[in-house]
Amino acid sequence: MKDVMQQCLALLDDKIKLTPRVKDLREIFFSRDLSVCPERAVLITKSYQETEGQPMVVRRAKALDKILSEMTIYVKDGDLLVGNMASVPRGAPVFPEFAVDWGENELNGDPYFFDKRPGDAYQITEEAKEILLRDVIPYWKGKTHEDRVKSLLPEDTRVACKEVKAIDEDWVMVSGDGHTIPDYQKVIRIGLEGVIAQAQQKLDSLDISDPDDLQKRPFLEAVIIANKAVLKFAARYAAKLKEMAANEKDVQRKAELNEMARICGTVPAEPATTFYEAVQSMFFVNIPVQVESNGHSISFGRVDQYLYPFFKKDIGEGRLTVEKAYEIMCCMWLKVTEFSKLRPWADTVAFVGNPLFQNLTIGGQTFNGQDAVNELSYLALACTKKLSMIQPSLTVRVFNGTPDRFIREAVKVVRKVGSLPAFFNDEVIIPSMLNIGYSYEDAVDYGMVGCVEQAPQGKIGGRFGAGFPNFAKWVELALNGGKDPRSGITCCAQDKDLTTFESFDEVMEAFYAQLRYFLKHHVTAGNVVDLSWGEMTPNPFLSSMIEGCIERGKEIKEGGAKYDFTGGQNVGMISAANALATVKKMVFDEKLLSAQQLKHALDTNFEDQATQPSGEVIRQMLLNADSKFGNDNDEPDRIAADIMRYFSEHEMQYKNTRYGKGPIGGFFIPSTATVSAHVGAGEFVGATADGRKAGEPVTEGTSAYRSTDRKGPTALMNSYSKLPSVLMPGGQLFNLKITPTSVQTEEGLDHWVALIRTLFEKKGMQIQFNIVSAATLHQAQDAPDNYRDLIVRVAGFSSYFVSLCPQVQEDIIARTEHVL
Repeated sequence: MKDVMQQCLALLDDKIKLTPRVKDLREIFFSRDLSVCPERAVLITKSYQETEGQPMVVRRAKALDKILSEMTIYVKDGDLLVGNMASVPRGAPVFPEFAVDWGENELNGDPYFFDKRPGDAYQITEEAKEILLRDVIPYWKGKTHEDRVKSLLPEDTRVACKEVKAIDEDWVMVSGDGHTIPDYQKVIRIGLEGVIAQAQQKLDSLDISDPDDLQKRPFLEAVIIANKAVLKFAARYAAKLKEMAANEKDVQRKAELNEMARICGTVPAEPATTFYEAVQSMFFVNIPVQVESNGHSISFGRVDQYLYPFFKKDIGEGRLTVEKAYEIMCCMWLKVTEFSKLRPWADTVAFVGNPLFQNLTIGGQTFNGQDAVNELSYLALACTKKLSMIQPSLTVRVFNGTPDRFIREAVKVVRKVGSLPAFFNDEVIIPSMLNIGYSYEDAVDYGMVGCVEQAPQGKIGGRFGAGFPNFAKWVELALNGGKDPRSGITCCAQDKDLTTFESFDEVMEAFYAQLRYFLKHHVTAGNVVDLSWGEMTPNPFLSSMIEGCIERGKEIKEGGAKYDFTGGQNVGMISAANALATVKKMVFDEKLLSAQQLKHALDTNFEDQATQPSGEVIRQMLLNADSKFGNDNDEPDRIAADIMRYFSEHEMQYKNTRYGKGPIGGFFIPSTATVSAHVGAGEFVGATADGRKAGEPVTEGTSAYRSTDRKGPTALMNSYSKLPSVLMPGGQLFNLKITPTSVQTEEGLDHWVALIRTLFEKKGMQIQFNIVSAATLHQAQDAPDNYRDLIVRVAGFSSYFVSLCPQVQEDIIARTEHVL
């Protein structure tokens, strides 16, 4: 396969352009606006009206059947793969069973009409508006997942989430689960007919006089219904493709359509026998999971590993060329980017850029610790490099045996695209997974889910994104005796505030008291959401794609999966560390400010200029204090590490709703995958002691706060490497912005590869980059039509810069640009 490897490497050459087919398909993507598609909402409403009184899991399966049987399907000109979630490319289906109040509000312009949003604007026809307002929303009033969550949520938890905003659980109250890797390999290996046979065998083995077995029956019946629905879905495409082929005049396209029809008539019903069949089979799993669940982060896992045997065999037997495999993979990249998810505006701020977080993992190591990089790994890099699409979110796994050549080609892709791929360290991630109960076999075969969450393939049912605990808010509350200055509410009262603490140890204990209080309510809210999901929106098809569910006769939320964890995406943790370290330095250690002076400055948002020193002078003192994470300063770095360690150890003591029901795990795990929630979270936090003004964004992930990492990338990496990342089994997020001129030369690339190697040797878990200048971003703001494919790394995901709302754009611009 040496010659084949050279052909794959050649496709990474900048001189090689996209094929006319792929170029045309890419233009189709950029020619379409995001839009709202009401089809799914209408069909699920009709189905629910027809199945009232039946077991919910069966209703869900029958609803999926109706949707997949009656929704519009299409095949784009020149496409080599089929499958759609909505009636048009970039259309977003509507999921009324989760929530309708926000949709009704936005259809009436509150806070914006869909097409007038300042970010992620969606076109919607007047007919679609009328259908949703007349035929859909009225039926679901009082019957949604959100309604159920509200009825179950304790009042003090509601106040913590909704009023004080010390936790943000909103998005999981109105959306689905997701955050997993379905077992594509199983479907490729045995087909859905094999899955149906497994479920039928388990169903036939039940003793329905046994109450436990009796409860399993509806789920297994639903699995069979759902899988048969997907077979009908594939058959619809086969029929459509045959019809298109019969009417096609172009001989080459006619042959392609006939071959696509044959493939859709074979997979996913039967095992895949070719590379092309295996890729198409994956989409007949991925798309129904999303249509069923309203969950994002339905990721693809280690595609270069499980597709490789088909690639190698087809190449060896002359059925496939490298160029054809590359074209099929380019069509896969474009297909993934075509999907869209409609979110409430309040949640869009945290997920702006229309990300679906469909991660795809390449590289890493084999079970025996050998380098796993192969020809498909390089083809994946080539697809991302040449297409410049934001999906799939490409992950490169690195271990101490990864070739420098592979890392070098990967960073060249980042240089070209601007932010993809991201890099993850096997030497930390695998131990972090072993630490919480994963087997070595499953840990070493991990794929990335969503932003930065590591997971075994086809074996986990728990979600990582439980909500956004706001660490910066907890510092603010601790410094104010537990009272929230914004709302006036006191949730966790304390008898001291900043002006009466006698030592910094008391400050930290007050902060930890707030942390423990709101962590409890974060867990409570997460478990309430899980209970509602289990009752209101079970997912029989997704469950059949997760190991353990059919075997146990249990849906995911009943404890069917082999592994199950629930996570929380920490927001503002580094902001909290910066603020606490600055209080320690300025008030307690060096006594440059009195506690009264600092508190007054914070209370007045540094705007009182009559004091001595004035509010602005105090702010500059705080900003310039050497007390910020990211500068290889042991004091703030230690505080950040202590906070991470304390939170991780306390969070992992809490159980989720599946604990003791069969899965390994069943408890909460921490993550620093903030998406863009750090921007919205900052709106509810007043001025902080690191010099940040009220309402400004807090930190994302474990990245330094914008413009406070002043001693270069080496110092920043040294700070990050001091964090106990092994205690973050839900994933770690670390952003680094590099000026493009630093990496244009071969020497610059050498430094870049060495930087990644050095960080990972120091046990950093993850790193991702923005290779873009502030000047370019300002130009994109001024002339967005000229920068439609400019990609930036927002947090754990990448988006087109011009699609972002202004607040997030400004946050990215303000981040420190480092020179290698």
